[in-house]
Amino acid sequence: MMGSPLHIFCIRYVGILAVLGGLSACQQSMSPKQSADCCVTPAPAAKVKRHECLRIAEAYASFKWKPSQVNVLHGNDTKGIRVDTPDVAYKPEGGFAGWWQPETWNEGLPYKWGGFDTLETFEKGVAQGRPAGDAFTAQKRNMNDSAVSDHAVGVDCSGLVARCWRMPTSFSTYEIAKHCDRLPDYESLRPGDVVNKEHEHISIFVCWEDSAHEIMTVYDAGCPPNLRVVKHGTYTSYLKSKGYQAWRYRGMVD
Repeated sequence: MMGSPLHIFCIRYVGILAVLGGLSACQQSMSPKQSADCCVTPAPAAKVKRHECLRIAEAYASFKWKPSQVNVLHGNDTKGIRVDTPDVAYKPEGGFAGWWQPETWNEGLPYKWGGFDTLETFEKGVAQGRPAGDAFTAQKRNMNDSAVSDHAVGVDCSGLVARCWRMPTSFSTYEIAKHCDRLPDYESLRPGDVVNKEHEHISIFVCWEDSAHEIMTVYDAGCPPNLRVVKHGTYTSYLKSKGYQAWRYRGMVD
């Protein structure tokens, strides 16, 4: 889960096309498709193939769901934990506004602080009237695990990665070395690897968007201003300047 604000410059695909002037080879050749058998209820497994990891990530990013007003919460849950669902009514001062709308179809699983839901458990939770997502705040960063709501449903950045790696439990960004080996540089990144900064954020590497390797495509959850799972581009220079490191899951296979 995030431990402090991430001010990473995220550029959506529209922005990437404007910069690069068209579809890259990466965009044409690497478009993972949703697969219900591996994405809805991923079973615990010691290993995961790279294409499976990306397919699961794409399933989270492209997931369609229809909430109602009952899935909105801006207040305390049943255990007294503050929850702010990232719906369109959420407009925090100095923060990132919500996006999903009740009574209509939305795309992408919403961000939830400490979230580790599958698509199946999220959909079930929405049907039960549980809060859809929970935005990260300064208070939650300070409280860390004690700010995780058991009532809300969704997924956070490390929760998404854990699901895509088919891990039975989630982990925090500062626990990366327990599960991964650090790569020598960004050039060693392959699909399914990650860029991680402890106590801040983690993203799944997909491919390079340009021959100079100035922009990489990633999947992640909660990258501002997207309080949901998205596939987007980000500048390599920014990641390096902020101390993001490249890692490979020990269970990753080709």
